[in-house]
Amino acid sequence: MIIGLTGGIGSGKTTVANMFIELGIEAVDADVVAREVVDVGTPALNQIAEHFGDKVLHSNGSLNRTQLREIVFHSPEEKDWLNNLIHPLIREEMARQITQCQSPYSLLIAPLLFENGLDKSVSRTLVIDVPEETQIARTLSRDESDEATIKNIINVQINRKDRLAKADDIIDNSGDDLSSIKEQVRKLHQTYLALAS
Repeated sequence: MIIGLTGGIGSGKTTVANMFIELGIEAVDADVVAREVVDVGTPALNQIAEHFGDKVLHSNGSLNRTQLREIVFHSPEEKDWLNNLIHPLIREEMARQITQCQSPYSLLIAPLLFENGLDKSVSRTLVIDVPEETQIARTLSRDESDEATIKNIINVQINRKDRLAKADDIIDNSGDDLSSIKEQVRKLHQTYLALAS
């Protein structure tokens, strides 16, 4: 059984996923896989550098994600080009990693679960939900991106109302009380274990 875990930028997907991992659940993270497929020396990174130029590379040859994000979130054509290159690679690698999971159920952590149709390949969907103001505040304090870029990212993601409507399960992560989140995770874990058996 695969649980698709998703939520908007800054919603706390990693925090929640780590709580499931602490309970012995294996996870495949689309963001981690996305980094792996464009690691130094990969064919995909070479194609990106060829297309966008060296300005999207750090001095050590790794991908400058902030620079690339600035370009693609202000140009739909460039975003499409990048997505057409890396999305098939990410899907293939995620599928490979998911088949190797041994826990009673596994998590597929994907910010764009619904947008990329990945919800069709999971058993249930779990949305981590916070208001937009919280998304912006948390992302500003965490990333090097400016507010305009963060809002652009929010705008290309499915809107909150539609995301919640598609969810099988929801964790409200709008507060700062980690014990409340842990309790929500613990209850869902029991539900998922029962469903998986």
